[in-house]
Amino acid sequence: MTDYKRILTIQDISCVGQCSLTVALPILSACGLETAILPSAVLSTHTGGSFQGYTFHDLTQDMPAIRQHWEKMGLTFDCLYTGYLGSSRQMAYVREIMGSVLTPKAPKIVDPAMADFGKLYAGFDDEFVRAMAGLCGEADIILPNMTEAALLTGMPYREADHSEEYVDALLGGLAELGCGQILLKGLHRGEDEIGVAIYDCTMRQKEYYFTPKIPVICHGTGDCFASAFVGAFMRGKNSTESAKIATDFVVECIRLTMDDPAHWYGVKFELALPMLMERVLR
Repeated sequence: MTDYKRILTIQDISCVGQCSLTVALPILSACGLETAILPSAVLSTHTGGSFQGYTFHDLTQDMPAIRQHWEKMGLTFDCLYTGYLGSSRQMAYVREIMGSVLTPKAPKIVDPAMADFGKLYAGFDDEFVRAMAGLCGEADIILPNMTEAALLTGMPYREADHSEEYVDALLGGLAELGCGQILLKGLHRGEDEIGVAIYDCTMRQKEYYFTPKIPVICHGTGDCFASAFVGAFMRGKNSTESAKIATDFVVECIRLTMDDPAHWYGVKFELALPMLMERVLR
């Protein structure tokens, strides 16, 4: 089958918490994509919410040998999708992978998973942000949220009040990094809508897609969005349609979780997979 694609995703394994690889692998597989993984770290849980005292095992030193083994075996991948990376050093190894084991036209999709709600994740610093900006410059598509966009461009973060001028300034700054397309997540339009801006850096064309805002905060939705986007995109949908599918999928994930306060650590994305599969595979 010529349309059977092999995706390589590089991000951490948070054993509990429904994020990163425990989200990406099932979502991409549900979209009909062979999914290879390169774990950047193994954590007992993710680092958000009420999880305290989590374990963290850095896998940076294993990454070069894994790449070298793939090269010896002649393995190649039709898409690279990165999420949470544990250190600046890992980004150098990701660049090596970009230049060695990808097929000639393989899209390079970077989710700069490093911050949210105006703050960097635990353990990251300004050096990490600079390294991530460099990695984003190597990407065909980047998927930052509003916090990450502000950090990557050096602009002030706005929790709300996402005016056209502010969004355009963020998109312009991100485009200067060198990426091809930008999906800017978490835009607020008024008090009742939230959505995404899709921007083509070459054509300088922008589109929006908004949905009604559900007034709850859930962990892992960024990873669900990114994985669903990659799944739809690699099944032949364009960036705009893929962004719409991913946004609707996240809304459904939140809707299926919001009445269960005990499930504060993630979203019940598994229950929304039939909806995603129907949209992606039709």
